Amino acid sequence: MSLYIGVDLGTSAVKLLLMDGSGKIEKIVSKEYPISFPHPGWSEQNPQDWWDGVVAGIRELTADCDKDQVAGISFGGQMHGLVILDDKDQVIRPAILWNDGRTTKEVDYLNNVIGKDKLSQYTANIAFAGFTAPKILWVRENEPENFDRITKIMLPKDYIAYKMTGVHCTDVSDASGMLLLDVKNRCWSDEMIEICHIRKDQLPHVYESYDVVGTLTEEAAKTLGLPQSCKVAAGAGDNAAAAVGTGTVGDGMCNISLGTSGTIFISSDKFGVDANNALHSFGHADGHYHLMGCMLSAASCNKWWMDDIIGTKDYGNEQKEITKLGENHVFFLPYLMGERSPHNDPNARGTFIGLTMDNTRADMTQAVLEGVAFAMRDSFEVAKSLGIKIERTKICGGGAKSPLWCKIMANVLGIKVDLLASEEGPSMGGAMLAAVACGEYPSVKAAADAIVRVVDTIEPEPELVEKYEKKYRQFAAIYPAVKGLFAQWAQE
Repeated sequence: MSLYIGVDLGTSAVKLLLMDGSGKIEKIVSKEYPISFPHPGWSEQNPQDWWDGVVAGIRELTADCDKDQVAGISFGGQMHGLVILDDKDQVIRPAILWNDGRTTKEVDYLNNVIGKDKLSQYTANIAFAGFTAPKILWVRENEPENFDRITKIMLPKDYIAYKMTGVHCTDVSDASGMLLLDVKNRCWSDEMIEICHIRKDQLPHVYESYDVVGTLTEEAAKTLGLPQSCKVAAGAGDNAAAAVGTGTVGDGMCNISLGTSGTIFISSDKFGVDANNALHSFGHADGHYHLMGCMLSAASCNKWWMDDIIGTKDYGNEQKEITKLGENHVFFLPYLMGERSPHNDPNARGTFIGLTMDNTRADMTQAVLEGVAFAMRDSFEVAKSLGIKIERTKICGGGAKSPLWCKIMANVLGIKVDLLASEEGPSMGGAMLAAVACGEYPSVKAAADAIVRVVDTIEPEPELVEKYEKKYRQFAAIYPAVKGLFAQWAQE
């Protein structure tokens, strides 16, 4: 039976997964690498560290298997990072990562001088500090000698694909987060290329996530210990790859990730953009599209509350005291790192409101869990305003290990929440894309239907949904009321 490798190129480590053609996971390996912060708010990595991690990881991953059975490799990867190569395909400078905040000036230029309407028209999105295009403008302004040497502009996982195949490639889902792609037409935007003062030949060829971009070069095959016949598929950005891994493919399918940050990922057969660009409108790894709301602090809010404020690691025990759902008068705004979707407000801050003398520690713990769910619903409401009907969602990430939090999510959103047998995120999605590329399955949807198993479903309770409807309306009124204070404090 053929074997497939999924490579999840994360921010702190690369996670590699070996899967057989039926979807059975044979082995998982993880290799960490450093991240550097050369200035406050900057975040960089050396692409060579990624490659070293991938090489060591694949050798360990395949140590006990018949390497000739490894038919394909594909990826999920940290998005938005800027990797620039010279005319000898050497890395010019460390990669500027998704969580790097140096581009405030460039984002302001793109959104307010070029204009959000034009950006949305060209790319279906507006500029955010993490996106790739503002980073290109930053390099041009601050490192002109490096800018002049650029021959190729790449994303993190695509550099690994290049090292394997010698092909400069990217995929539709990851390219969507660069602010250089015409998402609707799945091609580079000529207007954005001009705005960023680059040439089209400096950008890689755009593939669908399940397309084969090449096979291993002789050198890569030798380095990895794999056959040269091993196919490499383009892969996807981490969220799109995770969506494949949870079976979130097909019209109106939804996945909620309660990780450090939180995402609501809605797959759609049709292209769509909301009026305020509150959600990202990206290409999906299944050949269609998706909308995504990203909140910057999700499970990390609960970790902060438990570890740093209460001082406990026993999360489950703290939640035992929470028995009266939908009746809490304490609210929590989960904006500990500012907020992306739908407010796009870096000045927003975490806030407890509604406290009285009779409130307990459990009330505040409950408010944190509910605040994250309410903030997730903010993005859910934007999707509904576009006429997208969502009746159920998958759920993944560390926060999904809490039955109580999953129950809160089901009733705040008023939809069914499906729990999965196995949730391995982007690495699983990468392996599934490799299997599709090699012809093991006719489509990404077919692979998801065959491999992803739902083991339990949390049903919303009508009475509780009604209570949470009222509470959500109260929550939704808080941010507009305090937004001006956040902006004012940021100036001081």
